[in-house]
Amino acid sequence: MTYCFSTHRLWDYPHSLNIIAHMNSHSLTLSEQRELIKSGQTSASELAAACYRQIERLNPTLNAFITVIPPSDEEPQGKGHLMGIPIAVKDLFDTKGVRTTGGSKFFSENIPAEDAFVVERIKDSGATIIGKTNTHEIALGVTNNNPHFGACLNPWDTTRTPGGSSGGSAVAVATGMASAAIGTDTGGSIRIPAALCGVVGLKPTYGRISLRGVLPLSWNLDHAGPITNRVEDAAIMLQVMGGYDSGDPSSFKTLPGDFSSHMRDSIRDRKVALAVGRFVEEVTDPEILSAVRKTADVFADQGAAVTEVDMDFLREAALANAVMTQADAAAFHRERLEEHPDWFGADVRQRLETGAGFSSSEYALARRAQAEVRRRCDNLFEEYDALILPTTPIAAPILEGENAVERARLLTRFTSPFNLTGLPALSLPCGFTSEGLPIGLQVVTRAWNESGALRMGYAHQTATEWHKMKPGIAELNEAVTEKTR
Repeated sequence: MTYCFSTHRLWDYPHSLNIIAHMNSHSLTLSEQRELIKSGQTSASELAAACYRQIERLNPTLNAFITVIPPSDEEPQGKGHLMGIPIAVKDLFDTKGVRTTGGSKFFSENIPAEDAFVVERIKDSGATIIGKTNTHEIALGVTNNNPHFGACLNPWDTTRTPGGSSGGSAVAVATGMASAAIGTDTGGSIRIPAALCGVVGLKPTYGRISLRGVLPLSWNLDHAGPITNRVEDAAIMLQVMGGYDSGDPSSFKTLPGDFSSHMRDSIRDRKVALAVGRFVEEVTDPEILSAVRKTADVFADQGAAVTEVDMDFLREAALANAVMTQADAAAFHRERLEEHPDWFGADVRQRLETGAGFSSSEYALARRAQAEVRRRCDNLFEEYDALILPTTPIAAPILEGENAVERARLLTRFTSPFNLTGLPALSLPCGFTSEGLPIGLQVVTRAWNESGALRMGYAHQTATEWHKMKPGIAELNEAVTEKTR
């Protein structure tokens, strides 16, 4: 873990204590932060100061950041959608002049000469990049137990995983170390940590957001997207991050999206499919199944028509996604795997070796399954406006002593099918287990209909209080203080 703080501490500067308190309680949306800056009630530096203070206090315990970017002596320029608001970036995205490790020993001293396309977009929108967040090594895993930069811990229970591979981004947002963050998602790596940490994560349609300047895991399945505290914040971040990039062969030309204007529209008469069947129910914690069923009632109370739909065909999609992810990763890292297999962590090396061992026939069958499942999903969304199901079948598991490969298979069960199909999928909080761990609801819509997913998510958010519940930061602060005495 690297800290790059300057000799002075920005949070020691005079600032509004009310704003800092608001930041720590996560009560401000990105729009509210922007309005406070515009009205002069606070400044971007004051907002950043709150985040830096949380990083200083909590990161030694939670390890959400691999690199913290020092605050600038100049006040950020108030322009664009984000107006200096502090944003964290997963350490898979190139950042000009700031090391980008990919959570890997191979790239531990990698200093990019250019920003990734998404980082350019965020900077152009006026944001302050506050640091590079921890990730499962090369993004090939969901525990975020990184052997090179240390494990990232779940703020709800530090004995448990925050999920991954974008675990650091989710922890940073959940604890006020950043106002929002960006991550990547190949089998669930945005949505899983969002669910396990009690925040919002959006995987857009494949091709909506450029991947230029992002360390690849699977050229065919990688997505980039935002992690935020609120659904409306995810809409703003998607607005900033999206856009055609001629330099990325996976980028699609689409009309500029307006993801906020219809987000508050009624969902009356929307047709919602509630996923049921053995694939969903046979391994899922009963508390999670109950929480998702209650969300169906929330939608029904707002006038949506909810119908149970057997989604057992997703089993084939999850298996095909696993084959393609590991085979594609093995192809990209083939020289590193041949020359220095010992530089990879044990679980990542195992998955790369498995991927390298797949035959061309096995890969071809996975691609055929991809086409078939895409068509079945297309048919589903001819009849329904949205599909709802758990984000993960279990809440955050214990970090130590668990088989990371097996955990990846279980935690990606309900997320990976929508990487295979490339459909937009949103995770948002929908309850807690009896142990006090967050539960995530996943909302999936047809291709390019992120607005529909955001509308459903916002309707649920406005009818519930789950998004307002945050980990006990005061208790975490006390624990950190006690450790340092």
